Amino acid sequence: MPDETKSRPWQGWRLYVPAMILAVGALLLAGARRQEVAKLPRPLGQVELEFTGFAGESRTIGEEERRVAGMSDYVFRIFDSPRDSTQAFSVYVGYYESQATGRTIHSRKNCLPGAGWQTVESGTRTLQVQGKPVTVNRYILANGPMQAMVYYWYQGRGRVAWNEYAVKWDLLRDAATRGRTEEALVRIMVPIPPSKQFNATEWQERQAHADDLASRVATGLVPVVEQALPRWAGPVT
Repeated sequence: MPDETKSRPWQGWRLYVPAMILAVGALLLAGARRQEVAKLPRPLGQVELEFTGFAGESRTIGEEERRVAGMSDYVFRIFDSPRDSTQAFSVYVGYYESQATGRTIHSRKNCLPGAGWQTVESGTRTLQVQGKPVTVNRYILANGPMQAMVYYWYQGRGRVAWNEYAVKWDLLRDAATRGRTEEALVRIMVPIPPSKQFNATEWQERQAHADDLASRVATGLVPVVEQALPRWAGPVT
């Protein structure tokens, strides 16, 4: 069989992207400024997370899980609709006031499968937030008979990002040039009700229903998180 990496050399380069980012990052950090700790204006638990037609309830994350995740502060709430039992979702925002070795945002690609969830479908979704396009990660997950639609993104230092390579690059650059590395991981999880008919059309309808709810929540959540985070006066590229 022909060697596809020779016929399409750009694909071979993709394998070296993480190493290249780390190498350049090491050079940046060699001259990095002293890192600032960017405190939140107020605890995330005091931030108003309200969605029309839904009632929210705060949940606590265990001390061991918090220690492993390493976040400085968080808010985790479950929302449901008193009028429709199939309408429910959760919102999690984990904030890191300064990212360093052992205290960085964990990849959702690693954490969710580790919690028993397996990826059924993955991609991105572009939303219109206050007249501007915002791209977030979009995953469909399964855990036994349970299924869920997950939107997640990284937010902080004036950016909303989905690509983990870009997030790492921005982190290293801002650490070196501005001495700040604060960031939040934002996640919306919408349970997909169990199938009743087991056919493709019905599955598409359930998926579209979860997509619609997740996108509406995300569109309202992005500006709320932006207001809750420390101000960023640096350039955004």
